[in-house]
Amino acid sequence: MFFSIIIPLYNRPQEINELLYTLTAQTYTQFEVLVIEDGSVDDAKAVVASYTNKLDIHYYVKPNEGQGFARNYGFGKAKGDYFIVFDSDCLIPENYLDTVKNYLYEHHLDAYGGPDGAHASFTPIQRAISYSMTSPFTTGGIRGNKKGIGQFHPRSFNMGISREVWEKTGGYIITRLGEDIEFSIRIHKRGFKIGLIPDAKVYHKRRTNFTSFFKQLHFFGRARINIYKFFPSELKLVHFFPAGFTLWLITTIIVNLLRWPFAMVFNAFFAVYFLLIFFHSWSKNKSVKIAFLSIIASFIQLTAYGLGFMEDLWKRVIIKKS
Repeated sequence: MFFSIIIPLYNRPQEINELLYTLTAQTYTQFEVLVIEDGSVDDAKAVVASYTNKLDIHYYVKPNEGQGFARNYGFGKAKGDYFIVFDSDCLIPENYLDTVKNYLYEHHLDAYGGPDGAHASFTPIQRAISYSMTSPFTTGGIRGNKKGIGQFHPRSFNMGISREVWEKTGGYIITRLGEDIEFSIRIHKRGFKIGLIPDAKVYHKRRTNFTSFFKQLHFFGRARINIYKFFPSELKLVHFFPAGFTLWLITTIIVNLLRWPFAMVFNAFFAVYFLLIFFHSWSKNKSVKIAFLSIIASFIQLTAYGLGFMEDLWKRVIIKKS
Protein backbone atom coordinates (compact mmCIF):
# COMPACT_ATOMS: atom_id res chain seq x y z
CA MET A 1 0.00 0.00 0.00
CA PHE A 2 1.33 3.39 -1.01
CA PHE A 3 0.27 6.46 1.01
CA SER A 4 0.11 10.07 -0.09
CA ILE A 5 0.39 12.46 2.85
CA ILE A 6 -1.22 15.83 2.13
CA ILE A 7 -0.39 18.81 4.34
CA PRO A 8 -2.00 22.22 3.69
CA LEU A 9 0.16 25.08 4.92
CA TYR A 10 -0.36 28.74 5.63
CA ASN A 11 2.45 30.84 7.16
CA ARG A 12 3.85 28.06 9.35
CA PRO A 13 7.39 27.15 8.22
CA GLN A 14 8.58 26.17 11.70
CA GLU A 15 5.64 23.85 12.29
CA ILE A 16 6.04 22.05 8.97
CA ASN A 17 9.72 21.55 9.75
CA GLU A 18 8.85 19.73 12.98
CA LEU A 19 6.18 17.64 11.25
CA LEU A 20 8.45 16.64 8.35
CA TYR A 21 11.20 15.68 10.77
CA THR A 22 8.86 13.16 12.44
CA LEU A 23 7.98 11.69 9.03
CA THR A 24 11.64 10.90 8.34
CA ALA A 25 11.51 8.41 11.23
CA GLN A 26 8.53 6.38 9.95
CA THR A 27 9.09 2.63 10.12
CA TYR A 28 6.93 2.16 7.01
CA THR A 29 8.47 4.01 4.09
CA GLN A 30 6.07 3.51 1.17
CA PHE A 31 4.73 7.05 1.09
CA GLU A 32 5.08 10.47 -0.50
CA VAL A 33 4.53 13.88 1.07
CA LEU A 34 2.72 16.74 -0.64
CA VAL A 35 3.00 20.17 0.98
CA ILE A 36 0.43 22.63 -0.37
CA GLU A 37 1.44 26.23 0.31
CA ASP A 38 -1.91 28.03 0.37
CA GLY A 39 -0.92 31.59 -0.54
CA SER A 40 1.46 32.06 2.40
CA VAL A 41 3.48 35.24 2.89
CA ASP A 42 5.95 33.47 5.16
CA ASP A 43 6.49 30.40 3.00
CA ALA A 44 8.25 27.12 3.73
CA LYS A 45 10.00 26.60 0.41
CA ALA A 46 13.48 26.45 1.95
CA VAL A 47 12.32 24.19 4.76
CA VAL A 48 10.71 21.71 2.38
CA ALA A 49 13.76 21.79 0.11
CA SER A 50 15.93 20.68 3.03
CA TYR A 51 14.03 17.37 3.11
CA THR A 52 14.47 16.56 -0.59
CA ASN A 53 17.06 13.85 0.16
CA LYS A 54 15.19 12.51 3.19
CA LEU A 55 11.62 12.14 1.91
CA ASP A 56 9.74 11.65 -1.34
CA ILE A 57 8.44 15.19 -1.03
CA HIS A 58 6.63 17.56 -3.39
CA TYR A 59 5.99 21.26 -2.85
CA TYR A 60 3.17 23.19 -4.50
CA VAL A 61 2.17 26.84 -4.25
CA LYS A 62 -1.36 28.07 -4.94
CA PRO A 63 -3.48 31.18 -4.22
CA ASN A 64 -5.06 31.29 -0.78
CA GLU A 65 -8.44 29.55 -0.66
CA GLY A 66 -8.41 27.83 2.73
CA GLN A 67 -7.43 24.41 3.97
CA GLY A 68 -10.28 22.44 2.40
CA PHE A 69 -9.47 23.42 -1.17
CA ALA A 70 -5.73 23.15 -0.48
CA ARG A 71 -6.31 19.50 0.42
CA ASN A 72 -8.33 19.01 -2.77
CA TYR A 73 -5.36 20.39 -4.71
CA GLY A 74 -3.13 17.82 -3.04
CA PHE A 75 -5.56 14.99 -3.76
CA GLY A 76 -5.43 15.91 -7.44
CA LYS A 77 -1.62 15.62 -7.46
CA ALA A 78 -1.32 12.50 -5.27
CA LYS A 79 -0.10 9.13 -6.58
CA GLY A 80 -1.08 6.96 -3.61
CA ASP A 81 -3.71 4.29 -3.09
CA TYR A 82 -4.69 6.01 0.14
CA PHE A 83 -4.52 9.70 1.04
CA ILE A 84 -3.68 10.88 4.55
CA VAL A 85 -4.30 14.43 5.73
CA PHE A 86 -2.43 16.04 8.63
CA ASP A 87 -2.57 19.55 10.03
CA SER A 88 0.81 21.26 9.96
CA ASP A 89 0.89 21.52 13.78
CA CYS A 90 1.00 17.73 14.30
CA LEU A 91 3.85 15.44 15.26
CA ILE A 92 3.61 11.87 13.95
CA PRO A 93 4.77 8.81 15.96
CA GLU A 94 7.28 6.66 14.09
CA ASN A 95 4.94 3.65 13.90
CA TYR A 96 1.92 5.63 12.65
CA LEU A 97 1.95 4.43 9.01
CA ASP A 98 2.69 0.85 10.04
CA THR A 99 -0.29 0.99 12.40
CA VAL A 100 -2.61 2.34 9.69
CA LYS A 101 -1.37 -0.09 7.05
CA ASN A 102 -1.83 -3.13 9.30
CA TYR A 103 -5.29 -2.02 10.41
CA LEU A 104 -6.49 -1.38 6.86
CA TYR A 105 -5.30 -4.82 5.74
CA GLU A 106 -7.33 -6.45 8.53
CA HIS A 107 -10.37 -4.14 8.51
CA HIS A 108 -11.52 -2.57 5.27
CA LEU A 109 -12.15 1.15 5.69
CA ASP A 110 -12.79 3.63 2.90
CA ALA A 111 -11.96 6.45 5.29
CA TYR A 112 -10.61 6.62 8.81
CA GLY A 113 -9.73 9.01 11.56
CA GLY A 114 -7.40 8.77 14.54
CA PRO A 115 -7.17 10.37 17.98
CA ASP A 116 -4.75 13.00 19.19
CA GLY A 117 -2.84 13.67 22.38
CA ALA A 118 -0.10 15.75 23.98
CA HIS A 119 3.58 15.15 23.34
CA ALA A 120 6.12 15.26 26.16
CA SER A 121 7.71 18.32 24.52
CA PHE A 122 4.52 20.39 24.72
CA THR A 123 4.33 23.38 27.05
CA PRO A 124 2.02 23.20 30.10
CA ILE A 125 -0.54 25.38 28.28
CA GLN A 126 -0.45 23.12 25.22
CA ARG A 127 -0.91 20.06 27.42
CA ALA A 128 -3.84 21.73 29.18
CA ILE A 129 -5.42 22.62 25.84
CA SER A 130 -4.89 19.05 24.64
CA TYR A 131 -6.58 17.81 27.80
CA SER A 132 -9.62 20.04 27.33
CA MET A 133 -9.96 18.96 23.69
CA THR A 134 -9.98 15.25 24.59
CA SER A 135 -11.57 15.25 28.05
CA PRO A 136 -14.80 13.36 28.86
CA PHE A 137 -15.83 16.43 30.91
CA THR A 138 -15.95 18.65 27.81
CA THR A 139 -17.14 18.14 24.24
CA GLY A 140 -13.69 16.62 23.66
CA GLY A 141 -15.10 13.39 25.03
CA ILE A 142 -16.95 12.68 21.78
CA ARG A 143 -13.91 13.05 19.52
CA GLY A 144 -11.53 10.21 18.65
CA ASN A 145 -13.30 7.96 21.10
CA LYS A 146 -14.47 4.37 20.74
CA LYS A 147 -17.64 5.31 22.62
CA GLY A 148 -18.38 8.41 20.56
CA ILE A 149 -21.91 9.67 20.11
CA GLY A 150 -23.56 8.80 16.78
CA GLN A 151 -21.60 8.33 13.56
CA PHE A 152 -17.86 8.76 13.75
CA HIS A 153 -16.69 11.78 11.77
CA PRO A 154 -12.91 11.93 11.18
CA ARG A 155 -11.30 15.33 11.71
CA SER A 156 -8.78 16.53 9.18
CA PHE A 157 -5.87 16.94 11.58
CA ASN A 158 -5.62 13.12 11.36
CA MET A 159 -7.70 11.62 8.57
CA GLY A 160 -7.33 9.20 5.68
CA ILE A 161 -9.42 8.42 2.59
CA SER A 162 -9.09 5.96 -0.26
CA ARG A 163 -8.51 7.20 -3.79
CA GLU A 164 -12.02 5.95 -4.64
CA VAL A 165 -13.54 8.24 -1.99
CA TRP A 166 -11.77 11.23 -3.54
CA GLU A 167 -12.83 10.29 -7.08
CA LYS A 168 -16.48 9.72 -6.19
CA THR A 169 -17.02 12.61 -3.77
CA GLY A 170 -14.83 15.29 -5.31
CA GLY A 171 -13.34 16.06 -1.91
CA TYR A 172 -14.21 19.14 0.10
CA ILE A 173 -17.02 21.41 -1.10
CA ILE A 174 -16.46 24.06 1.58
CA THR A 175 -13.01 25.20 2.58
CA ARG A 176 -13.57 26.39 6.18
CA LEU A 177 -16.14 26.34 8.99
CA GLY A 178 -16.44 22.59 9.57
CA GLU A 179 -15.28 21.45 6.15
CA ASP A 180 -13.94 18.14 7.49
CA ILE A 181 -17.19 17.16 9.24
CA GLU A 182 -19.25 18.10 6.17
CA PHE A 183 -16.92 15.95 4.05
CA SER A 184 -17.20 13.03 6.48
CA ILE A 185 -20.99 13.18 6.42
CA ARG A 186 -21.03 13.04 2.62
CA ILE A 187 -18.65 10.07 2.69
CA HIS A 188 -21.11 8.29 4.99
CA LYS A 189 -24.06 9.19 2.77
CA ARG A 190 -22.31 7.76 -0.29
CA GLY A 191 -22.22 4.38 1.47
CA PHE A 192 -18.49 4.28 2.20
CA LYS A 193 -17.26 2.66 5.39
CA ILE A 194 -15.66 5.00 7.93
CA GLY A 195 -14.02 3.99 11.18
CA LEU A 196 -11.73 5.03 13.99
CA ILE A 197 -8.24 3.52 14.15
CA PRO A 198 -7.67 3.88 17.92
CA ASP A 199 -3.90 3.42 17.78
CA ALA A 200 -3.33 5.81 14.85
CA LYS A 201 -2.57 8.65 17.23
CA VAL A 202 -0.89 11.95 16.47
CA TYR A 203 0.42 14.65 18.78
CA HIS A 204 -1.55 17.78 17.99
CA LYS A 205 -0.04 21.05 19.18
CA ARG A 206 -3.13 23.18 18.54
CA ARG A 207 -2.72 26.69 19.95
CA THR A 208 0.16 27.88 22.13
CA ASN A 209 -1.76 30.47 24.18
CA PHE A 210 -5.25 30.91 25.54
CA THR A 211 -6.10 33.95 23.40
CA SER A 212 -5.60 32.10 20.11
CA PHE A 213 -7.31 29.04 21.61
CA PHE A 214 -10.40 31.16 22.37
CA LYS A 215 -10.47 32.41 18.76
CA GLN A 216 -10.12 28.88 17.40
CA LEU A 217 -12.95 27.47 19.53
CA HIS A 218 -15.21 30.42 18.75
CA PHE A 219 -14.66 29.52 15.09
CA PHE A 220 -15.50 25.87 15.83
CA GLY A 221 -18.79 26.91 17.44
CA ARG A 222 -19.73 28.85 14.33
CA ALA A 223 -18.69 25.89 12.18
CA ARG A 224 -21.25 23.64 13.86
CA ILE A 225 -24.05 25.92 12.62
CA ASN A 226 -22.49 25.92 9.15
CA ILE A 227 -22.70 22.12 9.13
CA TYR A 228 -26.33 22.37 10.28
CA LYS A 229 -27.12 24.47 7.20
CA PHE A 230 -25.97 21.55 5.02
CA PHE A 231 -27.28 18.70 7.18
CA PRO A 232 -29.96 19.78 9.73
CA SER A 233 -30.26 16.27 11.17
CA GLU A 234 -26.60 16.36 12.24
CA LEU A 235 -27.24 18.97 14.95
CA LYS A 236 -27.47 16.88 18.14
CA LEU A 237 -28.36 17.75 21.71
CA VAL A 238 -24.71 17.37 22.77
CA HIS A 239 -23.75 20.25 20.46
CA PHE A 240 -25.85 22.60 22.61
CA PHE A 241 -23.86 21.74 25.75
CA PRO A 242 -21.27 24.55 25.43
CA ALA A 243 -24.05 27.09 24.80
CA GLY A 244 -25.91 25.78 27.86
CA PHE A 245 -22.72 26.03 29.90
CA THR A 246 -22.20 29.63 28.74
CA LEU A 247 -25.77 30.64 29.57
CA TRP A 248 -25.45 28.98 33.00
CA LEU A 249 -22.26 30.98 33.57
CA ILE A 250 -23.97 34.25 32.64
CA THR A 251 -26.87 33.41 34.94
CA THR A 252 -24.46 32.60 37.76
CA ILE A 253 -22.76 35.98 37.40
CA ILE A 254 -26.13 37.76 37.45
CA VAL A 255 -27.54 35.97 40.51
CA ASN A 256 -24.29 36.64 42.40
CA LEU A 257 -24.36 40.33 41.49
CA LEU A 258 -27.98 40.53 42.64
CA ARG A 259 -27.10 38.50 45.75
CA TRP A 260 -30.02 36.15 45.32
CA PRO A 261 -30.21 33.54 48.09
CA PHE A 262 -30.02 30.54 45.71
CA ALA A 263 -26.79 31.77 44.09
CA MET A 264 -24.97 29.07 46.06
CA VAL A 265 -26.65 26.41 43.90
CA PHE A 266 -25.11 27.91 40.76
CA ASN A 267 -21.75 28.36 42.48
CA ALA A 268 -21.78 24.76 43.71
CA PHE A 269 -22.23 23.48 40.15
CA PHE A 270 -19.07 25.22 38.95
CA ALA A 271 -17.13 24.23 42.06
CA VAL A 272 -17.92 20.54 41.58
CA TYR A 273 -17.42 20.68 37.82
CA PHE A 274 -14.01 22.33 37.97
CA LEU A 275 -12.87 20.03 40.78
CA LEU A 276 -13.71 17.04 38.58
CA ILE A 277 -11.63 18.53 35.76
CA PHE A 278 -8.76 19.34 38.12
CA PHE A 279 -8.45 15.85 39.60
CA HIS A 280 -9.02 14.08 36.30
CA SER A 281 -6.34 16.16 34.57
CA TRP A 282 -3.99 15.69 37.53
CA SER A 283 -4.41 11.91 37.30
CA LYS A 284 -3.66 11.94 33.57
CA ASN A 285 -0.86 14.52 33.42
CA LYS A 286 0.73 14.00 36.87
CA SER A 287 1.05 17.77 37.25
CA VAL A 288 -0.78 20.16 39.57
CA LYS A 289 0.14 23.09 37.29
CA ILE A 290 -1.34 21.43 34.22
CA ALA A 291 -4.41 20.48 36.26
CA PHE A 292 -5.01 24.15 37.15
CA LEU A 293 -4.39 25.21 33.55
CA SER A 294 -6.82 22.50 32.41
CA ILE A 295 -9.60 24.25 34.31
CA ILE A 296 -8.83 27.47 32.41
CA ALA A 297 -8.56 25.65 29.07
CA SER A 298 -11.85 23.81 29.61
CA PHE A 299 -13.57 27.03 30.62
CA ILE A 300 -12.29 28.74 27.47
CA GLN A 301 -13.19 25.81 25.26
CA LEU A 302 -16.81 25.69 26.38
CA THR A 303 -17.49 29.42 26.53
CA ALA A 304 -15.74 30.25 23.25
CA TYR A 305 -17.51 27.42 21.42
CA GLY A 306 -20.79 28.34 23.09
CA LEU A 307 -20.54 32.01 22.11
CA GLY A 308 -19.64 31.16 18.50
CA PHE A 309 -22.46 28.61 18.34
CA MET A 310 -25.06 31.05 19.71
CA GLU A 311 -23.81 33.88 17.49
CA ASP A 312 -24.34 31.99 14.25
CA LEU A 313 -27.46 30.22 15.54
CA TRP A 314 -29.01 33.67 16.01
CA LYS A 315 -27.72 35.13 12.76
CA ARG A 316 -28.12 32.22 10.37
CA VAL A 317 -30.98 30.17 11.82
CA ILE A 318 -33.23 32.42 13.90
CA ILE A 319 -33.11 35.68 11.91
CA LYS A 320 -31.86 33.88 8.78
CA LYS A 321 -29.14 36.37 7.90
CA SER A 322 -27.01 35.20 4.98
